Amino acid sequence: MEERIKRIYIPMTESGFYILFCLQEEMHGYSIGKKVKELTGGAVVLSPGTMYGSLSKMEKDGLIRFIREEEKRKLYLITDLGKQILELEIKRIERLYKNSRGEVYDEK
Repeated sequence: MEERIKRIYIPMTESGFYILFCLQEEMHGYSIGKKVKELTGGAVVLSPGTMYGSLSKMEKDGLIRFIREEEKRKLYLITDLGKQILELEIKRIERLYKNSRGEVYDEK
């Protein structure tokens, strides 16, 4: 993995995290927005500008890929690079959570 990509995406924004997290299965922008709202109980709502700007950047950087178009909606899926970035971020969040509870994080 390129260090440049790591520097850009770690730590991730909440919107970036949820977009990558959702794209572990094929989805389009609208369905990602619905899923994020559902997962967060409405605490995180992705605006169209944030959503489509992030999708475009993530596709350009190789974290997601366009799969196909369905009823004028583009479906995307996370790539292997995107999975690596998502896993790094999940580990970072787990470390923060454990540390906030007074626990030492053991990556094993």
